Amino acid sequence: MNIYKALTIAGSDSGGGAGIQADLKTFQELGVYGMSALTAVTAQNTLGVQGVYPLEPAAVAQQLDSVGEDLTPDAVKTGMLFSSDIIRTVADKIRQYGWNNLVIDPVMVAKGGSSLLLREAVQSLIDHLLPLALVTTPNIPEAEILADMSIANLQDCEEAAKRIRQMGSQSVVIKGGHGSENGIVTDVLYDGREFVYMESPRIDTRHTHGTGCTYSAALTAELAKGHSAAEAVRTAKAFIRAAIEDGLGIGSGHGPTNHFAYGRRLRAEGSERQ
Repeated sequence: MNIYKALTIAGSDSGGGAGIQADLKTFQELGVYGMSALTAVTAQNTLGVQGVYPLEPAAVAQQLDSVGEDLTPDAVKTGMLFSSDIIRTVADKIRQYGWNNLVIDPVMVAKGGSSLLLREAVQSLIDHLLPLALVTTPNIPEAEILADMSIANLQDCEEAAKRIRQMGSQSVVIKGGHGSENGIVTDVLYDGREFVYMESPRIDTRHTHGTGCTYSAALTAELAKGHSAAEAVRTAKAFIRAAIEDGLGIGSGHGPTNHFAYGRRLRAEGSERQ
């Protein structure tokens, strides 16, 4: 039996909707063994972030050594990294262990508006991590910061994707959830050769906490299983859409998505065909 393994390097979300909690749930749902290295502990719930407590870079490094020396991951993703020192530490360890299937979710701001990446750390992310990435998955506000431009339409997304890819990432997915035209959300995938557009109707809900983490985790899980970046992106899109559509409806603010939904749909479809 081949056991696929994926590693998430990210912050902890006490509310369970985002961060390593969302990542590990997603890995499990997609049949991948999940491992984690914490970069920060956050106190948060659906109403916002009440506290951020970053770990020392040495603690992050030791976690990565523990994984790298015994449990080689088939794919790796980064989420909340918080500081330049942590970013450089993570980049050094990724190079040291030769981890290639790297997904970068450039987490910068929580759903409620709290900063999860220091302003001075953005350039470190560009300089040290993007050149190592197989896929980078910014939302529109994150893409605007990375590409240093405003994004108002699909053509702007294409230009931003080109600029981010020039920073070293082999492929870029700009997620369209923060903007839509005629009620349609369009994700743009660019691999340096062509653009691929993935459209879906906008879902009217406030329960979208952790969508970026969940999407990038699904992508990472599929890469760990040996799928191409394009195939992994399509599954990630389907996974997060199901998670939003079949929302849990918990919490008084921006509630989490439903990590069970995609698997339950697949099992239901299988039962119907029998």
